[in-house]
Amino acid sequence: MHKKIYTPYFFLAPALGTLLIFFFLPVAAAFLMSFTDFDIYSLGNLQRARFILFGNYSQLLSDPLFWKALANTFYFVIVGGPLTIIVSLLAAIALNSRLLYFRNWFRLAFFMPVVTTLVAVAVVWRYLYHPRFGIINYLLSQIGIQGVDWLGDPHWAMPALILLAVWKNFGYHMMIFLAGLQAIPDYLYEAARIDGAGWWRQFVHVTVPQLAPTTFFVTIMTIIGYFQFFAEPYVMTQGGPLNATLSIVLYLYQQGFRWWRMGYASAIAFILFIIVFFFAMVQLSLRKRGEA
Repeated sequence: MHKKIYTPYFFLAPALGTLLIFFFLPVAAAFLMSFTDFDIYSLGNLQRARFILFGNYSQLLSDPLFWKALANTFYFVIVGGPLTIIVSLLAAIALNSRLLYFRNWFRLAFFMPVVTTLVAVAVVWRYLYHPRFGIINYLLSQIGIQGVDWLGDPHWAMPALILLAVWKNFGYHMMIFLAGLQAIPDYLYEAARIDGAGWWRQFVHVTVPQLAPTTFFVTIMTIIGYFQFFAEPYVMTQGGPLNATLSIVLYLYQQGFRWWRMGYASAIAFILFIIVFFFAMVQLSLRKRGEA
């Protein structure tokens, strides 16, 4: 009898132990560290770290770079998130169409950027964005539009990174939407056609409601992922020009691993956690209200 009770815990113990050691303990340590002035000197001697309570959090409120990074992150999430979801959905609808030939080839092509390392992608896109030799400026010049310095202009650097992020990530969400589309029963479309519904009314009254759970999942994952906007500005611009692409995670990284202000960086991390948690709860609340 006792063996049966303890057997599930025996199999769960390795996973729970790993979570405890590599997730919960570091999170608890970081939370504690956010109330200290832990820096590079404290690494050698923990006694040099002093508790300053909410000193890091109050300093954040008066830090203009923190607010700049936060605004840039919201810019990226608000513009890049919906754009990624829309492009993913349109690509999934196109791939789900029976009129499209070579669907497997397109599916592979659209998913390739997801599994390609960002460093290799960045090298290619830096050439594409090159103000003098880039193909994007060349194509613009062919239709009479003057090219811009995509990564050197503070006004265009963030849109350039958003375009890169959408291209790199939409394939993953497209596959999720495609799975959701293929799970919609055909008889719903047949019933809609019998009632005289055209393509657009089928999309609005059948596809959109049936894809609601999938859209909710994709939206949550996109928001959480895009709030952790780091790799693109780190590889492409280092947060420049003029901090136009400095994200909150990149600022956290700079504070923690460039200037070794670990306590300050931990406070930024928990502010970011609160923001992401808030938006996830809002999404969940809207979802429950929609189901009611």
